[in-house]
Amino acid sequence: MSEDGEKDKEKEQKSSSSRPSGAAARRERRDAARAGTGSDAKAGKSAPKGKAGSGPDGKTSGKDRSTTKRGGTATVDKRSLFGRMVLFLREVWGELGKVIWPTRKQMVTYTAVVLVFVAFMIALVYLLDFVFLQGVDFVFGD
Repeated sequence: MSEDGEKDKEKEQKSSSSRPSGAAARRERRDAARAGTGSDAKAGKSAPKGKAGSGPDGKTSGKDRSTTKRGGTATVDKRSLFGRMVLFLREVWGELGKVIWPTRKQMVTYTAVVLVFVAFMIALVYLLDFVFLQGVDFVFGD
């Protein structure tokens, strides 16, 4: 190899060695970056273990906090039975407003298709019933 190729390999090794190789190293680097420009970040120290992502007031932020329970809210909304029914009807009305209703022409077309299909199925069942009746009469005789 040429001398330039060897220099390129040395640069790659140096640059790759400064990058974190494992998840723990990436976490430490990320925590140090979150700490901002404080004296710990400048000295290369990471946040204490277990305190990752905690702010100055000790609260967690972003992805570090746990999610709320499914269906649960931060505040419990106590409504009367009448209030809950009104809320339900408002939500139903809002959802019905989102529905794409068929035009009159589409409705006539869909209805005709359904009626033709039902007529076909009735004719098929009648035909099969007639064929099986004739078969039973032939086998067992009258």
